Amino acid sequence: MIGRLHHVALDCPDPIRVARFYSALLGQPITYADEEWVVVAADDHHSGLAFQLAPDHIAPTWPDAEIPQQVHLDVMVEDVAAAGREVVALGARHLRDDTYADPAGHPFCLVKRPGWAPPIPPG
Repeated sequence: MIGRLHHVALDCPDPIRVARFYSALLGQPITYADEEWVVVAADDHHSGLAFQLAPDHIAPTWPDAEIPQQVHLDVMVEDVAAAGREVVALGARHLRDDTYADPAGHPFCLVKRPGWAPPIPPG
């Protein structure tokens, strides 16, 4: 092994807004924040998602390939339909099928929890 994943970093025009969205979606706290970099992780000793200020960020236009998706996250959930309603209430935009866009326009999919993964606690 050469290394271990630290953070998945997403460029966005408003890091704290997008971090709050993922904090609520994933049930994890914001563990670090300054004006240009915000991290959501289980705690301040674990890797997670990072959101980096990119004032000129252009949101992807997926499924139209004019502006590629740039990054794509799959989020496992117990009930895809219920989770879809919840992410829209958090500020996501429904794109099609089980694909949504976060507040900065990054696409993500809701996928049914596979049998090998432990159950996702409610809340």
